[in-house]
Amino acid sequence: MITMTSFEFELPAVRGLQASRPYYLTACPLRLLSRIFPDSDGDFPAKRQPPGALNRARIPEIAKYVTGNPRSYVFGALTASVDTDVVFESNEEHTSISSGKLRIPMSARLIVHDGQHRCAGLKAAVREHPELGDETIAIVLFVDPGFRRSEQLFTDLKRHERRLPRSLSILHDDRDEYARLARDVIRKVDVFGDHVEMVRTTISNRSRKLFTLSAIYQATKALLAEQPTDKFEEKLRIATIFWNEVAKQIPAWQQAVAGQISPADLRRQFVHAHGIALASLGRVGQGLLIGSPKDWRKKLGALKSLDWSRANSRLWEGRAMIAGRLSKANSCVVLTANAIKQHLGLPLTAEEDELERQFKKRGRS
Repeated sequence: MITMTSFEFELPAVRGLQASRPYYLTACPLRLLSRIFPDSDGDFPAKRQPPGALNRARIPEIAKYVTGNPRSYVFGALTASVDTDVVFESNEEHTSISSGKLRIPMSARLIVHDGQHRCAGLKAAVREHPELGDETIAIVLFVDPGFRRSEQLFTDLKRHERRLPRSLSILHDDRDEYARLARDVIRKVDVFGDHVEMVRTTISNRSRKLFTLSAIYQATKALLAEQPTDKFEEKLRIATIFWNEVAKQIPAWQQAVAGQISPADLRRQFVHAHGIALASLGRVGQGLLIGSPKDWRKKLGALKSLDWSRANSRLWEGRAMIAGRLSKANSCVVLTANAIKQHLGLPLTAEEDELERQFKKRGRS
């Protein structure tokens, strides 16, 4: 239970030791996050500003995750520091780990070092759904009078942090519809199947895998972006048919699956063996399925005569490749899709046409 007097917060807590210094673990009701960690930190001296920029575009996404999954959302602890001494009333004596009550002056200031976006997203979720206010999040709290160690705390906390590889996240995500679609598409499309790297976001030179899960995820998401149906099974049917049809038009994929050419050689020689090709084909497919729903297979047939060779620098340099190296930049995806669309005789969107105009202008200068 947390109580507030006119002078302090009183929280149940566990005290532990790190580097001979005490730290505290407590659970804070979500309704108090705005009081303990106010949005405005303009009164902090410049040297003591909370490290790490807050990307406010992520806040609605996190809030939506909470409000959309009120029975199953999960968050790890926030890590913070307080700028003044605190009082801990222990229930045990002379132990390195003890439970008790932590008293924090209400005049104290606290900084979140790890979990800034989680904290901001939870505050936004509570504003939208006040009934979430009595739920709690764990806080690991360090005492740092005057915030003299704030920058070093932030650096040390982030020093060994590693982001979860995108493919691994997609592999285990059951909330994201497109993650589930990508996994099911892989099972239903023969050239994908066992030839997809399911964990890593890159493929090593010696790997016999053709594509990554993350590349198929992005490409399938682009493919289905404008589909009018909300039904999962219908989206899966459309994506499966499309990617199987694409595979028919790129014989080298079939040869790699049959063991007639190594995927490594394919990547060295052809643009179509890379994620940018999948992303571009997904973009092309989106327009093809929407603009030509009855004869899209016939139009896709021209894909077989497209010269995908990386040696074809006249076509691919500045689009799929920059100085001979494959690029994943969004502008490169669009320009690569443009080249495919033009080969298939498909119209460009206004956005694509403008980027194409700029690309050709650069080529003439």
